[in-house]
Amino acid sequence: MSNRRNFIKGGVLGAVGTAIFPKLISAIAQNANPNSEEGHPMVISTWKHGMPANVAAMAVLQSGGKAIDAVEAGVKIPEADPESMSVGLGGLPDRDGKVTLDACIMDETGNCGSVSFLQHIKHPISVARKVMDETPHVMLSGEGALQFALEQGFPKEDLLTEKAEKRWKEWLKESKYKPIINVENHDTIGLLALDKKGDISGACTTSGLSWKMHGRVGDS
Repeated sequence: MSNRRNFIKGGVLGAVGTAIFPKLISAIAQNANPNSEEGHPMVISTWKHGMPANVAAMAVLQSGGKAIDAVEAGVKIPEADPESMSVGLGGLPDRDGKVTLDACIMDETGNCGSVSFLQHIKHPISVARKVMDETPHVMLSGEGALQFALEQGFPKEDLLTEKAEKRWKEWLKESKYKPIINVENHDTIGLLALDKKGDISGACTTSGLSWKMHGRVGDS
Protein backbone atom coordinates (compact mmCIF):
# COMPACT_ATOMS: atom_id res chain seq x y z
CA MET A 1 0.00 0.00 0.00
CA SER A 2 1.37 3.37 -0.99
CA ASN A 3 1.59 5.82 1.87
CA ARG A 4 2.89 9.27 2.66
CA ARG A 5 6.20 7.90 3.93
CA ASN A 6 6.94 6.17 0.63
CA PHE A 7 5.84 9.28 -1.26
CA ILE A 8 8.29 11.41 0.71
CA LYS A 9 11.15 8.97 0.12
CA GLY A 10 10.37 8.78 -3.59
CA GLY A 11 10.05 12.54 -3.93
CA VAL A 12 13.35 13.20 -2.18
CA LEU A 13 15.20 10.61 -4.21
CA GLY A 14 13.76 11.95 -7.46
CA ALA A 15 14.40 15.62 -6.78
CA VAL A 16 17.88 15.27 -5.36
CA GLY A 17 18.90 12.48 -7.71
CA THR A 18 18.43 14.69 -10.77
CA ALA A 19 20.60 17.40 -9.27
CA ILE A 20 23.58 16.09 -7.24
CA PHE A 21 25.09 13.02 -5.66
CA PRO A 22 23.64 10.47 -8.14
CA LYS A 23 25.82 7.64 -6.81
CA LEU A 24 24.81 8.34 -3.22
CA ILE A 25 21.12 8.52 -4.08
CA SER A 26 21.37 5.28 -6.03
CA ALA A 27 22.93 3.61 -3.02
CA ILE A 28 20.20 4.91 -0.70
CA ALA A 29 17.52 3.63 -3.07
CA GLN A 30 19.12 0.18 -2.83
CA ASN A 31 19.22 0.42 0.98
CA ALA A 32 23.05 0.54 0.92
CA ASN A 33 25.42 2.98 2.53
CA PRO A 34 28.54 3.52 0.37
CA ASN A 35 30.46 5.10 3.25
CA SER A 36 29.95 2.34 5.80
CA GLU A 37 31.90 -0.79 6.56
CA GLU A 38 30.28 -3.81 8.16
CA GLY A 39 31.42 -4.72 11.65
CA HIS A 40 32.52 -1.26 12.78
CA PRO A 41 29.72 0.47 14.74
CA MET A 42 29.91 4.22 15.24
CA VAL A 43 27.98 6.89 17.15
CA ILE A 44 28.13 10.67 16.84
CA SER A 45 26.01 13.33 18.54
CA THR A 46 25.83 17.05 19.26
CA TRP A 47 26.63 18.95 22.45
CA LYS A 48 28.15 17.91 25.77
CA HIS A 49 25.06 16.09 26.96
CA GLY A 50 25.47 13.88 23.91
CA MET A 51 28.36 12.06 25.58
CA PRO A 52 26.27 9.89 27.95
CA ALA A 53 23.83 9.39 25.07
CA ASN A 54 26.70 8.06 22.97
CA VAL A 55 27.62 5.58 25.70
CA ALA A 56 24.08 4.20 25.83
CA ALA A 57 23.81 4.02 22.04
CA MET A 58 27.18 2.30 21.67
CA ALA A 59 26.19 -0.31 24.25
CA VAL A 60 23.25 -1.27 22.02
CA LEU A 61 25.48 -1.48 18.93
CA GLN A 62 28.22 -3.50 20.60
CA SER A 63 25.67 -6.06 21.72
CA GLY A 64 24.65 -6.52 18.08
CA GLY A 65 21.66 -4.19 18.20
CA LYS A 66 20.27 -2.16 15.33
CA ALA A 67 21.12 1.47 14.70
CA ILE A 68 17.48 2.52 15.07
CA ASP A 69 17.34 1.03 18.58
CA ALA A 70 20.67 2.61 19.45
CA VAL A 71 19.67 6.17 18.58
CA GLU A 72 16.42 5.87 20.51
CA ALA A 73 18.18 4.46 23.58
CA GLY A 74 20.86 7.12 23.33
CA VAL A 75 18.73 10.25 23.26
CA LYS A 76 16.46 8.91 26.00
CA ILE A 77 19.34 9.57 28.40
CA PRO A 78 19.24 13.40 28.18
CA GLU A 79 15.43 13.29 27.87
CA ALA A 80 15.30 11.78 31.36
CA ASP A 81 17.99 14.04 32.84
CA PRO A 82 16.45 16.98 34.75
CA GLU A 83 19.81 18.80 34.60
CA SER A 84 19.71 18.86 30.81
CA MET A 85 17.42 21.86 30.45
CA SER A 86 16.87 21.80 26.71
CA VAL A 87 15.11 18.47 26.32
CA GLY A 88 12.53 16.25 28.03
CA LEU A 89 12.20 16.33 31.80
CA GLY A 90 13.40 19.69 33.09
CA GLY A 91 13.37 21.37 29.70
CA LEU A 92 12.91 25.14 29.86
CA PRO A 93 9.26 26.05 29.21
CA ASP A 94 7.57 28.45 26.83
CA ARG A 95 6.48 31.93 27.93
CA ASP A 96 3.34 30.43 29.49
CA GLY A 97 5.35 28.03 31.64
CA LYS A 98 4.49 24.96 29.56
CA VAL A 99 7.15 22.41 28.58
CA THR A 100 6.51 21.41 24.96
CA LEU A 101 8.63 18.86 23.13
CA ASP A 102 9.54 17.89 19.57
CA ALA A 103 11.33 14.74 18.38
CA CYS A 104 12.03 12.81 15.20
CA ILE A 105 13.60 9.48 14.28
CA MET A 106 14.57 7.81 10.98
CA ASP A 107 15.77 4.28 10.19
CA GLU A 108 18.15 2.98 7.53
CA THR A 109 15.43 2.67 4.88
CA GLY A 110 14.15 6.23 5.24
CA ASN A 111 11.12 5.34 7.36
CA CYS A 112 10.53 8.10 9.87
CA GLY A 113 8.28 9.31 12.65
CA SER A 114 8.01 12.52 14.63
CA VAL A 115 6.02 14.44 17.21
CA SER A 116 5.73 18.16 17.80
CA PHE A 117 4.20 20.38 20.48
CA LEU A 118 3.92 17.33 22.74
CA GLN A 119 3.34 17.92 26.46
CA HIS A 120 3.50 15.70 29.57
CA ILE A 121 5.53 12.85 28.00
CA LYS A 122 9.12 12.44 29.18
CA HIS A 123 10.33 10.47 26.16
CA PRO A 124 9.02 12.11 22.97
CA ILE A 125 11.59 10.15 20.93
CA SER A 126 9.86 6.90 21.85
CA VAL A 127 6.49 8.36 20.85
CA ALA A 128 8.06 9.38 17.53
CA ARG A 129 9.28 5.77 17.14
CA LYS A 130 5.72 4.55 17.73
CA VAL A 131 4.44 6.98 15.09
CA MET A 132 6.93 5.42 12.67
CA ASP A 133 6.22 1.81 13.62
CA GLU A 134 2.50 1.84 14.41
CA THR A 135 0.89 4.45 12.14
CA PRO A 136 0.81 5.37 8.43
CA HIS A 137 1.80 8.93 9.35
CA VAL A 138 5.10 10.80 9.64
CA MET A 139 4.12 13.35 12.32
CA LEU A 140 1.59 13.79 15.10
CA SER A 141 1.26 17.08 16.96
CA GLY A 142 -0.22 18.65 20.07
CA GLU A 143 -3.25 17.05 21.68
CA GLY A 144 -3.34 14.34 19.03
CA ALA A 145 0.24 13.37 19.79
CA LEU A 146 -0.51 13.30 23.52
CA GLN A 147 -3.62 11.17 23.02
CA PHE A 148 -1.64 8.73 20.89
CA ALA A 149 1.13 8.55 23.49
CA LEU A 150 -1.32 7.80 26.30
CA GLU A 151 -3.01 5.12 24.18
CA GLN A 152 0.41 3.55 23.66
CA GLY A 153 0.93 3.33 27.41
CA PHE A 154 3.24 6.28 28.03
CA PRO A 155 2.66 7.82 31.49
CA LYS A 156 1.49 11.43 31.76
CA GLU A 157 3.97 13.45 33.82
CA ASP A 158 4.68 16.99 34.98
CA LEU A 159 7.91 17.87 33.18
CA LEU A 160 8.44 21.33 34.71
CA THR A 161 11.09 20.95 37.42
CA GLU A 162 11.66 23.42 40.26
CA LYS A 163 14.90 24.55 38.63
CA ALA A 164 13.26 25.22 35.26
CA GLU A 165 10.29 26.94 36.90
CA LYS A 166 12.66 29.23 38.81
CA ARG A 167 14.42 30.20 35.56
CA TRP A 168 11.05 30.90 33.93
CA LYS A 169 9.88 33.11 36.80
CA GLU A 170 13.13 35.06 36.63
CA TRP A 171 12.57 35.60 32.91
CA LEU A 172 9.01 36.82 33.55
CA LYS A 173 10.34 39.83 35.46
CA GLU A 174 11.52 41.44 32.21
CA SER A 175 10.08 39.09 29.57
CA LYS A 176 12.74 39.98 27.04
CA TYR A 177 12.89 37.63 24.09
CA LYS A 178 15.52 37.72 21.40
CA PRO A 179 16.72 34.21 20.50
CA ILE A 180 20.25 33.79 19.21
CA ILE A 181 20.26 32.87 15.52
CA ASN A 182 23.57 31.48 14.27
CA VAL A 183 25.27 28.25 13.21
CA GLU A 184 26.30 27.48 16.79
CA ASN A 185 22.76 27.59 18.20
CA HIS A 186 21.04 24.50 16.85
CA ASP A 187 19.03 21.41 17.87
CA THR A 188 19.19 20.00 21.40
CA ILE A 189 20.65 16.62 20.74
CA GLY A 190 21.01 15.05 17.33
CA LEU A 191 22.43 11.52 17.28
CA LEU A 192 23.50 9.27 14.40
CA ALA A 193 24.46 5.61 14.72
CA LEU A 194 26.04 3.11 12.34
CA ASP A 195 25.53 -0.55 13.30
CA LYS A 196 27.55 -3.70 12.54
CA LYS A 197 25.50 -4.34 9.40
CA GLY A 198 26.45 -0.93 8.00
CA ASP A 199 22.97 0.54 8.50
CA ILE A 200 22.60 4.12 9.72
CA SER A 201 19.77 5.73 11.69
CA GLY A 202 19.25 9.10 13.33
CA ALA A 203 17.27 10.82 16.07
CA CYS A 204 16.75 14.35 17.34
CA THR A 205 14.82 15.52 20.40
CA THR A 206 14.32 18.94 21.98
CA SER A 207 12.20 21.15 24.20
CA GLY A 208 12.77 23.94 21.70
CA LEU A 209 13.55 27.57 22.35
CA SER A 210 13.04 28.67 25.93
CA TRP A 211 10.35 31.31 26.48
CA LYS A 212 8.94 30.75 22.97
CA MET A 213 5.33 31.60 22.16
CA HIS A 214 2.98 28.79 23.16
CA GLY A 215 2.47 26.61 20.11
CA ARG A 216 5.81 27.27 18.46
CA VAL A 217 7.26 24.09 16.95
CA GLY A 218 11.03 23.59 16.91
CA ASP A 219 13.01 23.43 13.69
CA SER A 220 15.41 20.72 14.88
